[in-house]
Amino acid sequence: MSKAFIGETIQTSIGRTSVAANRAAGDLVAAIVKQLRKAGGFTRPGLGTFNVRKTKARMGLNPRAGEKVKVKAGKTVRFKASPTLRKAV
Repeated sequence: MSKAFIGETIQTSIGRTSVAANRAAGDLVAAIVKQLRKAGGFTRPGLGTFNVRKTKARMGLNPRAGEKVKVKAGKTVRFKASPTLRKAV
C-alpha cells in the first residue's frame, strides 16, 4: 500500500481535492511514525499491532561475493494482524 493509494482512498471518501487528500495521507503516515518512535508501538483495532523491536548485531553473508560481513544492531518494525483482519482476508 502506497501513500498515493491512501491519498486516493481519502479523496474518494471525503470528496476533497487530491492535494488535500495526499497531505492528509502524509500527515497520517507521519503521525504513525511519531507514535512508533515515542511509544515503541501502535495498535489499530480491527487492523493489527505495529511494534518496534531491537535487532542484535550479527554476522551476515554477502550473497554476491559469498563473504561474511558485520551487520550492526538496529531497530525494525513488526506487524501482527488482528483476528478480525485475518478472518476478512
